[in-house]
Amino acid sequence: MTTNPPLTQQSVRAATMDDVPVILSILENYAATGNLLPRSREEVEQRVRDFFVVGEPGNPIACGALEIFTAELAEVRSLMVAPSRLRQGLGSVLVQYIAEEAKQRGIARLMALTYTPEFFHNLGFHTIPKASLPEKVWGVCVKCYKFNNCDEIAVLRLL
Repeated sequence: MTTNPPLTQQSVRAATMDDVPVILSILENYAATGNLLPRSREEVEQRVRDFFVVGEPGNPIACGALEIFTAELAEVRSLMVAPSRLRQGLGSVLVQYIAEEAKQRGIARLMALTYTPEFFHNLGFHTIPKASLPEKVWGVCVKCYKFNNCDEIAVLRLL
């Protein structure tokens, strides 16, 4: 039986263009189940610099993105773990890494929209009204096909 090395923030690295096909594959799996909004290849390629991954180059097993809205607010976006690697702490390591990255960039608040608020609560986030995030709602959400029927829950962590 092979054991995986312990996960730490040192396991996380910046995504590269070689990671895009696997990021898209994981994303499509989550989007197909309705647990994540779809993103196009073009969008992922244009925003690859926002992504962080765990795994070998060209073969990430988990990823997440840091999207900055203002000097005050950023979002954990596209947090995904390969289905075969769920429940191994990868998501937690990525969120902690993204939070530290946001803090180092001078961001004061980190938010996420999620179907699993408990996961984020365990990482220091608390539930808030989506209306308290106008940067997100009117900058991104308004373009979403779920805008009028959004069932995601907003969570926030002060950095």
